[in-house]
Amino acid sequence: MESTLRKNTAREALQQGIYKIIKPFVKFIISLGFTPNTVTVTGFLLNVGVAVIFILGGEQGNRGDLSYVGWAGFLILFAGLFDMLDGQVARIGKMSSSYGALFDSVVDRYSELIMFLGICFYLVAHHYFLSSLLAFIAMIGSMMVSYTRARAEGLGVECKGGLMQRPERVVLIGLSSMACGLLATWIGGDYKVLIPGTRIQVFETMSVFTFPLAVLAVLTNITAFNRLLEAKKALEQKEKVLRR
Repeated sequence: MESTLRKNTAREALQQGIYKIIKPFVKFIISLGFTPNTVTVTGFLLNVGVAVIFILGGEQGNRGDLSYVGWAGFLILFAGLFDMLDGQVARIGKMSSSYGALFDSVVDRYSELIMFLGICFYLVAHHYFLSSLLAFIAMIGSMMVSYTRARAEGLGVECKGGLMQRPERVVLIGLSSMACGLLATWIGGDYKVLIPGTRIQVFETMSVFTFPLAVLAVLTNITAFNRLLEAKKALEQKEKVLRR
């Protein structure tokens, strides 16, 4: 419990530091007439762009051309910035509303699903079938992390703990995509490492992107399960208090 609290405190401190850095930009876009919902929709459209890049890479690119992956990673991180901005625009611009919070949550889920759609399409198109399965499992885990929190809070208990919350997911996928694209320009998209004397492959350039997807597939579902257990304990404690 203490470890979880320390992690949450460190995470919140990091968020507050980032918010201070982006505050001038937030004030700037407010002066341009941006509302929280406008920022949210902008982030959604950028994630549609991410999916389009992956789909074009699947349709037009070849297996060794990882430039599409790199550009998609850049756009994932840029879209992720807008995920942070909408709440700050609402707070600083004094435009907070209950519906705005609901709208943000719903659109964020659509954004993430569309991003994973593009990733899965790209991986299937270039015959990375195992990786496409892992990406699909990561998508399930990502949705369940968010759903478990929302359902628990709907029942009156807080459920925010665990790794791989949305900011962590965006950063991991975005950075790994960019790193994959950049590495391909140096060593080539077809670079492979085999066990000496065999044809068993242990690494290829694409692994820089696909390995983090495997990590995401595991950690998101662990996070969702841990949140379920935390919610169970909190709900049982709440019911005990109500019975007294």
